[in-house]
Amino acid sequence: TKYKDHHVDLKNIEEVDFVWRGESYSELTSKNKYYDWIIASHVIEHTPDLIGFLQDCDAILKDDGVISLVIPDKRYCFDHYRPMTGISKIIDNHFQKNKSHTPGTVVEYFLNVVSKAGSIAWDSSVTGEYNFVHSLEDVTQGMTAALDEKAYIDVHAWCFVPHSFRLIIHDLYYLGLVPFQEAGFFPTEGCEFYITLSRNG
Repeated sequence: TKYKDHHVDLKNIEEVDFVWRGESYSELTSKNKYYDWIIASHVIEHTPDLIGFLQDCDAILKDDGVISLVIPDKRYCFDHYRPMTGISKIIDNHFQKNKSHTPGTVVEYFLNVVSKAGSIAWDSSVTGEYNFVHSLEDVTQGMTAALDEKAYIDVHAWCFVPHSFRLIIHDLYYLGLVPFQEAGFFPTEGCEFYITLSRNG
């Protein structure tokens, strides 16, 4: 139901095998070093702990396995006016072991989300006006839910363009925080870019 108002054919969405509730992926799947290939399309930007997400993928991925990520380019989606994510917040969220988005992240999201020409994602050829999507009431409700209920509010925690994400992965690897390096990269098409990670990238 989340996507019914965004012109998405719901029949094309895969059935869900596992529902994550904060446990490790090894616990969730009952597998270790089992999968050859992890595909995460428009997932990593939602993770409260990006480093933890990649470490969890490491635990269930075979030694020669790869992770393929499809990531929204903030220039061509509703994150357009949000600040680009720096490495400090990613590291801090990991060491704070965040399982849900911080109140500040929720507020920033609701204050700044826009549409362009009526769409929440577009390509570089699209012209038209930007319009804010959420009301100030939405902002307040989101912050209250994040503060009082410790609820998981589904927002983009992280905003990237291709070069910013590639640099963050490089730096996280050399800091010893993730086991993966870039193995392949494909520049932005439409509203998203593509990157493959592996242990031998």
